[in-house]
Amino acid sequence: MGLGITVGILADLAVNDPESVDEVAADFEAINDVLYRNGLPEHWEPRTLPRLDNRTDCGSFPYSFLHRLRYFYARRIADPDRVPAPVAEGERPAHAPILEAIGTPGHHLLWHSDCEGYYVPIDFPEVLEGEGIAGAGIGSSIRLMSELVLIAAPLGIALHDGGLNDADANSLAREDEETGGPYWVERIVWLTLFEAARLSIEHRAAIHFG
Repeated sequence: MGLGITVGILADLAVNDPESVDEVAADFEAINDVLYRNGLPEHWEPRTLPRLDNRTDCGSFPYSFLHRLRYFYARRIADPDRVPAPVAEGERPAHAPILEAIGTPGHHLLWHSDCEGYYVPIDFPEVLEGEGIAGAGIGSSIRLMSELVLIAAPLGIALHDGGLNDADANSLAREDEETGGPYWVERIVWLTLFEAARLSIEHRAAIHFG
């Protein structure tokens, strides 16, 4: 089992699984109800999209990979002047006490479900919760992007005005355990989420965890 990440889920289903479109469209109706009750604009998920220029082929990975990036983020937030040490053998990032200490609704990378749910391209400070929502929470892809930018430098990722150039993105996408150094897992997950957030904001389409 692993986490799959999709941008533009309705547009994808319209082509690949039309029978599931209505079911997922109902998710967005529930999301809009929560957004409305929080005084936020509704999100209208596109049902058609152009081909997305995702600069990584990694659309899924083990849940443990996401937990490693979350662990890195939490430790960096707790001590902004220190680059977190690589995960040591025997460490269990998913159960690290620091996640409880740092994990609040204001951290969209940490508070969102690790296995299902949505990030929408609307700016709001805290993950929104509501009944009938997959994963029980709605994240902001705009806030997710800002959190990823915050940990880019300590992961050794160079950004330019908050963006990642094509050469660096392509280099990151080719990394593996042998070439990516001690943070290769965190960097793979970072790039996957960064690309998802970038495309979500650009195309006004939600990120789907599933």
